Amino acid sequence: MLAPTVARIAALIDHTILKAEATRDEIDSLCDEARENGFAAVCVNPVWVPWCRARLRGAEPKVATVIAFPLGACEPEIKARETELAVSEGADELDMVAAIGHIRSGDWGHVAGDISAVVDAAGDRPVKVIIETAVLTDTEIAKASVIARDAGAAFVKTSTGFHAAGGATTGAVSLIRRAVGEGMGVKASGGIRDCGVALRMVAAGATRIGTSSGLEIARCLDADPSPLAELVEHPERHVACATARVRSVSA
Repeated sequence: MLAPTVARIAALIDHTILKAEATRDEIDSLCDEARENGFAAVCVNPVWVPWCRARLRGAEPKVATVIAFPLGACEPEIKARETELAVSEGADELDMVAAIGHIRSGDWGHVAGDISAVVDAAGDRPVKVIIETAVLTDTEIAKASVIARDAGAAFVKTSTGFHAAGGATTGAVSLIRRAVGEGMGVKASGGIRDCGVALRMVAAGATRIGTSSGLEIARCLDADPSPLAELVEHPERHVACATARVRSVSA
């Protein structure tokens, strides 16, 4: 298990809205909450990148956006151009969806070229590679993760959160961590809606959490007097009190 390197869970959270019907007011609230709580980033669809860049000017949270989301089923050239545009409009981080069908087909050359196209277009911006772990075998997860690492990506990410097969699991996070070693980021995303689940993901090796429930998770865990490292070592001890704490904060 990787020990957390930050004092607060908020610093691991990508505060996320990726639903198509998100309004400007909701995006404003997302940015304001990220600023107020010290989240790592906001994660939004590309159309909102310039708006978030302006809203977060001078603030610590990064602006992350998604590439080829949520299917990943377009040509590498399209992904690269989308990345270039997002960077030009102020994106700090890029969460790309890998070529999932090619992963399942064992077409590893295409997978590597697809990821490299985005990494090259991103320049010095970190790229997180979404591999949709719920539809892959363990061997496919491990192979895709190593290819992402070798292509220069900064993170492997479990899921879009939009696939019917499901989102992040501790088993997938642990497998990715074992495959890539300790020098690469692992982002758990998809279905992470409470404190206990977030802690178990970090305990399994995640160094970033993608969630639309970031506010509730941060309020819960940052209110706990125990060090984050201690909570991560024993996530099961926190589950019983997590719901009660969130209710008391929301009351």
